[in-house]
Amino acid sequence: MLNVQVSEKQLFDQQTQAYVVMTDDTFEFNETLRSLASQFYPALEALLEQRKFKGNAGEKLVVVGARGNEPVYLILVGLGSMQQPHYDRLEQLRRAAGHVIRAAEAAKVEHFALAVPDERWFAVDIYTVAKELVATMDMATYHFDQYITDESRKHRTDYTVTLCAPAITHDQIKVGVEHGLHVGYAVNQARHWCDLPASVLTPTHMAEHAERIATTHDLKYKIFTKDQIYEMGMGGLYAVGKGSAEPCRLVVLEYHTQAPDAPTIALVGKGVTFDSGGLSIKPAARMDEMKDDMAGAAAVISTMELLAHLKPRVNVIGLAPLAENMPSGTATRPGDIVQFYNGLTAEIKNTDAEGRLILADALSYAVKHYKLDAMINAATLTGSCAYALGPFFCGLMSQHEELSQRVMNASRRSGDRAWPLPFHNDYKVAVRSTVADICNEGNSTYRAGAITAGFFLKNFVGDVPWVHLDIAGTSFNVPDMSYYRPGATGFGVRLFADLIMNWNIQASA
Repeated sequence: MLNVQVSEKQLFDQQTQAYVVMTDDTFEFNETLRSLASQFYPALEALLEQRKFKGNAGEKLVVVGARGNEPVYLILVGLGSMQQPHYDRLEQLRRAAGHVIRAAEAAKVEHFALAVPDERWFAVDIYTVAKELVATMDMATYHFDQYITDESRKHRTDYTVTLCAPAITHDQIKVGVEHGLHVGYAVNQARHWCDLPASVLTPTHMAEHAERIATTHDLKYKIFTKDQIYEMGMGGLYAVGKGSAEPCRLVVLEYHTQAPDAPTIALVGKGVTFDSGGLSIKPAARMDEMKDDMAGAAAVISTMELLAHLKPRVNVIGLAPLAENMPSGTATRPGDIVQFYNGLTAEIKNTDAEGRLILADALSYAVKHYKLDAMINAATLTGSCAYALGPFFCGLMSQHEELSQRVMNASRRSGDRAWPLPFHNDYKVAVRSTVADICNEGNSTYRAGAITAGFFLKNFVGDVPWVHLDIAGTSFNVPDMSYYRPGATGFGVRLFADLIMNWNIQASA
């Protein structure tokens, strides 16, 4: 957790353990660096020339000086070119913020001061710069160390940060800091849930987290039990969970604004708390990562708490179907046929294609019980998408152009990046069954497993504008990102929050 304060004093006038300067690739030895050099780093200009520091993206230089008998650090971080599209520049800012935390970790400092870079570099306002800086630094502090007993292996997670900026900007910066801390917390909370062992984070326990959030923030909520799910005719969710001793759940959270005539948006997240594959069991290699198969649900539930803080002028319904997919004598068998909440039936050819089964019932429930202006779901749904796009972009599928553009814009602004996949009706026939309405495994003739999975889900959204996000590649172990460590990423929280907070602005643009 960060403790952030804002100061109008110049960076070189701060009493701190480390000074942080971010610069683009037009780097020059400016007044701030001269003042710091005169106090602490007499050979700084020569050192920068020797090290050939240019301010390129990802470039970092840590210099040690002295204040009396105490070391004092200078952390120089490159932002790269400011000639990129502004959303790429914002991502460069985030990665620079991650590098700052990594440098502070290595230097073992507790307090540092940072000169807030010029917002014009990023073509945004100073509020956004402050929010992105703080949220990303907070994300960079996250380390899943709950089960590590050796204190020397744990990383510092609390820092005091002083942001240096002109007094005229402080009101905007303080709001940005507040919102950034909420965003960072929400992302890290989703990551923590994903990183917990599946024996700890069960459907019941995840539903309890949702209930705690709802009661704390006065959100309306419903949590349906296994028996209720069966009685309601949610055959997909029930079928996935019935092989496990852990009972399935359906979580519904509602945030309502007081604004009249506000739109209503549904967010739906896949919540398979552990996916063994069921009777179509997975290979042992990397099965341990299947504790992360509830990343979509974690993102949705954590986003609902975030929105309770940010208070958008939009009604938001968060739905999380939760189940554990296990093999047992009571497990669903390949060849079984289930009936969903909306009445459609599906042949189950592969019990490892389970995410679409639980989402089908949650999507159907949202369509039936709410008057929705849009619906977006996030799911670690297919390895196909992970192989197609790798770890840096999730797959976006939709036939609603306006909503797709809204989500794409949010993905660019937020850093949770999406890439559209072709979602043409030519693929629709791939999920047709000869013995039921549809089949949960796409016909291999059509390949494109991520897209055919999307067409399975399309059967449950009715006429509601809908976007499907396949986050399989982006939710866990994303490399080369300074603000992530190995483990969960919390992908989707930033995207959802940006989309909702900018919904009315986009609509009136």
